[in-house]
Amino acid sequence: MSGKQLAEIKVSSLPKIGDKRAELFHKIGIYNLFDLLYYFPRRYEDRRFVEGLDGVTTGEQVTVFGRIISVEEVKLRRNMSLLRVVIQGNFGSCTALWFNQPFLKRSLHRGLPIAVTGKLERNLYGCEISVNDYEAGSLKNPVHVGRIVPIYSSTENLSQRFLRRIIYQCVRKHANNIRNHLPEELIRELNLMPISQAIMEIHFPRDEDSLVRARESLVYEELFLFQTGLNRIHEKVRSQGVARRPQTTLPEEFLKKLPYALTKAQQKAMTEIRNDLSSRKRMYRLLQGDVGCGKTVVALYALLYVVASGFQGALMAPTEVLAEQHFLSISKLVSGLGVNVDILTGSLGKKEKEQSLQSIKSGMTDIVVGTHALLEDDVVFNHLGLVVIDEQHRFGVQQRDLLLNKAAAPDVLVMTATPIPRSLTLTVYGDLDLTIINELPPGRKKIKTFFLPAKEKSRVYSFVRKELEAGRQVYVVCPLIQESEHFAVEAAVKRYEELCREFSGFNVGLIHGKLKIDEKEGVMDAFRRGEVDLLVATSVIEVGIDVTNASVIIIEGVERFGLSQLHQLRGRVGRGTQESYCVLVGNPNTREAIERIKIMVNCHDGFQVAEKDLALRGPGELLGIKQHGYSDFRVVDIINDLPHFLKMKKYNYLTKIDQHDLWEEINFRFPSLFNVLKI
Repeated sequence: MSGKQLAEIKVSSLPKIGDKRAELFHKIGIYNLFDLLYYFPRRYEDRRFVEGLDGVTTGEQVTVFGRIISVEEVKLRRNMSLLRVVIQGNFGSCTALWFNQPFLKRSLHRGLPIAVTGKLERNLYGCEISVNDYEAGSLKNPVHVGRIVPIYSSTENLSQRFLRRIIYQCVRKHANNIRNHLPEELIRELNLMPISQAIMEIHFPRDEDSLVRARESLVYEELFLFQTGLNRIHEKVRSQGVARRPQTTLPEEFLKKLPYALTKAQQKAMTEIRNDLSSRKRMYRLLQGDVGCGKTVVALYALLYVVASGFQGALMAPTEVLAEQHFLSISKLVSGLGVNVDILTGSLGKKEKEQSLQSIKSGMTDIVVGTHALLEDDVVFNHLGLVVIDEQHRFGVQQRDLLLNKAAAPDVLVMTATPIPRSLTLTVYGDLDLTIINELPPGRKKIKTFFLPAKEKSRVYSFVRKELEAGRQVYVVCPLIQESEHFAVEAAVKRYEELCREFSGFNVGLIHGKLKIDEKEGVMDAFRRGEVDLLVATSVIEVGIDVTNASVIIIEGVERFGLSQLHQLRGRVGRGTQESYCVLVGNPNTREAIERIKIMVNCHDGFQVAEKDLALRGPGELLGIKQHGYSDFRVVDIINDLPHFLKMKKYNYLTKIDQHDLWEEINFRFPSLFNVLKI
């Protein structure tokens, strides 16, 4: 049976479950037989029988098998009873103890074979075991004791014993019917178990080696299906391309106009993108790199390459603040080149929005920068050729599709300002070609990072005064715009007023997300020109701000920021040749907050920070797994199983497999992967 066929058997139809108990199974994500068979244990307990008790430490869990010698119920006090059962076997003898379970006396009798597991204690009476699980009678196929026993995540009113028994019965009855999708060549080459055996062994392993091999076989099965799905997407996507060939010298004019030389990594990235755009292969590429490596210039080059070929380009950002920053930055970089850049966000006035929509539809707009507003039905492009998606992980797959569907087959460049560990890019972005800009502009120095408790922050402001007197500029970042009863952090507005008084001899500016776009640009222009010495800001300055004279950034309320956000903010300084400093100020009172600060102080490479963040928070929190293909994995650990993933990429047995059955299974197992392009 395929996974899809197993999923057609509802859990409520299984013996001893029914509709009422099925609701309990639904609470833990089990709706059908496939869910049940692929509901893997969260851990295991070794409950194999011991041959003797002499080597067992007091307080250690132990499992013994023997026959009942005697059964005695002891009334300890009102509503409290103790059942004492003496057991004798090859191990010797012991007394098994059950508290407040007098009903067991009816089923436990002298001479009955029994196995018990529990904590061992030694006293004047000999060895006693406080029982936490047992099995009595014929132990030909033990489930709860006498083996390596699976422990499952459960819910209230769904006991571990009942859940384990149901899974055991279903595995024994149905595992052999599970279809094996792995090619025979792969099974032989990697020495894998048949999937039916792997399902049995991962739930009820014979020994440690069987468990390891079972898990490995299931990992390779998932990776094979996943990789096959990615290959299908690659084939489909790449076959739909349009060759974009510039009719003007606009891209070259743009590069000549830049006031700095490109790094070799930027040049290499532009070459890869240019080759994609000019071929009949559809571009579907991820562009990533550390803070300040120059991704935006590379993305803008791609947009101008498309504009020079007679098409429009669109850049979608997840927030209005980021969209505005991109719009302002791009407008400056292309000024004088005859390129029409427009912005479309939800906060535009009715008249402004209508003008933008008309300009986009008529083809007057060459490049439009926007937020989710670009997805609305009334946004119609004249000739869309390239979609650049910034901070992809903050968009859902369906949102991405809405934009891509506004043209026949636009090229796609996914851009992220957050370096992503390679283990994640291989799985989350496995359908994209990868371009990494791994080089910073020459002359950049490492940003010295320090932490100060909030009560000592006056020390850093003494240092700030010295930097300002030396002609440098400073950022002060607060996580909130105004006072809040819920968070004990500095509010930007209040902090601005305080710093105006404290640094009365200097020009202090304020910028936050609630300012209008022209007001923000006015403040930032003044800061760039050196007319503002100290800029108080919210995280609105997280990306897209480049002021070479800024040498210090102070981040107050540091415990309120995520690790990647802190690294982005730190990247606002260190853009000139002078020494630069990032000072983290706050009162971290959780282990995770303290760990984040340690990472920031000790790590400076963005990819290293991302790896630490991944280890600290896990992939789910880091990228929002519900939006990505790997959220469908049931056994694969995308970090620890990276070697398996790399090995799996070498194999391609697609031509030797029944294609229809395979695609059906992949679509069932990885629906979010197939949603990427609605294939």
